[in-house]
Amino acid sequence: MNCVLLIDDDKATNFFNERVVTKHKDFYQVNTVQSGMAALDYLNAVENNTATKPDLIFLDINMPAMNGWEFLTEFSKLDQKVTAGIKVILLSTSSNPDDVRASAKNHSVDDFINKPLSMNLLDDVLKNHF
Repeated sequence: MNCVLLIDDDKATNFFNERVVTKHKDFYQVNTVQSGMAALDYLNAVENNTATKPDLIFLDINMPAMNGWEFLTEFSKLDQKVTAGIKVILLSTSSNPDDVRASAKNHSVDDFINKPLSMNLLDDVLKNHF
């Protein structure tokens, strides 16, 4: 896994998840942003060849200003050259069954898993999506 983008408004969660991903032998580069808007800025930088395209995005649902669902709406409007091949996994503490159902219906979402990340969860992501 060349590049992972973590999108979460909580600094501590991003820090923890970045540590877990970095320690996994099959993950190389990890970038973190704290909002959906910052993630869109990052993906625009990918389009301009000034940032590494992520293979995988871990996306928090509940964020202020632009939540995960709003990010996904904007993500779907990006150039296919940018979004093609990127797996998006919702990473949430939400146990709301509506969130799980909505993630299954959203064509941009590849999976829904509960926080926090762990080595076993990363192994499962690799096995199931790559």
